[in-house]
Amino acid sequence: MKLDERDAGAFLVRLTRLDPGAVVRLKGGEGGHVALWARLPWGVLVTRTVEGTGPDDATVSAADLLAVLGDGADTLPERRDQHWRWPLPPAGARVVETVPADDIRRIAAAAAGTLRRASTEGVGGRPVGQRALRDALLDHVAILVTHGESRVEVPQRLIQAVVRMGFLGRSAQAVGEVVPVPVGEVRVQAIGRWVGLAAPYGLAWLLPVSQFAVRPAVARTNG
Repeated sequence: MKLDERDAGAFLVRLTRLDPGAVVRLKGGEGGHVALWARLPWGVLVTRTVEGTGPDDATVSAADLLAVLGDGADTLPERRDQHWRWPLPPAGARVVETVPADDIRRIAAAAAGTLRRASTEGVGGRPVGQRALRDALLDHVAILVTHGESRVEVPQRLIQAVVRMGFLGRSAQAVGEVVPVPVGEVRVQAIGRWVGLAAPYGLAWLLPVSQFAVRPAVARTNG
């Protein structure tokens, strides 16, 4: 096993900060690339493809893999295949909309502000539990794409995944550039009931457990 230490390390560092006990699934592919898959604590699958060679399909501790990369070793950590319990999205997803990466950042920042205010001030003057606030916010539909009779709902769960995993990269404002830096776009993807966000440095996927509609904060019409 040999993975690009910088790219794989960036993925694993973010992942283990969010979930120290996370596992990561490695799926080797053609052309010297390996896809890293993981599940975040709020039910979203995230993936990043890095250069390197690895097993065809193996699950290991994310912390153990990060330690191996940090030591410069090339030995696969102890396999934990039995700990992977989630399906992966099928191939062939279609792109239904593109959104500027900075719009995704603004949506995430607005949600964080809402959570802070609700935590300190309550909702309608009434205190609300932190867990209930978090779950309600994560389930809120942040982007709604309509195309004909079809609807693709992007909840905050996906927004928070691409932001907190660092998949958007850095904006021009964040790095203090005078000359604008291209910040890229995020593609909203769908296949079957799966909904995904493809950002410059990784993808996030969600298989919704409910089809209940929630009023969106941002609506976008494709076509």
